[in-house]
Amino acid sequence: MATVRKQGDWLAAKVGDELVMMSAEKGNYIGLSEVGARIWELIETPQEIDALCIRLQSEYDVTPEVCRAEVGTFLQELAKHGAIALDPPPAA
Repeated sequence: MATVRKQGDWLAAKVGDELVMMSAEKGNYIGLSEVGARIWELIETPQEIDALCIRLQSEYDVTPEVCRAEVGTFLQELAKHGAIALDPPPAA
């Protein structure tokens, strides 16, 4: 099972209900929703994706299938920006 961990020099600040993240190294930024911000908080220590989904299901009204799909899409987007790494990477 893949483990997700933060990487890079990302700084994060709460702006209203959103979390804004910026990387000086990469020169870009990302805005995260409330749920995205919660995921970012939960991966402060590396987490297995299944454990992350179980935690989110206990906090939000979401089915396991929907949670897994949406978390997977969200993590792929963060990985594309270089904010996280997945160990091992998903099979292509």
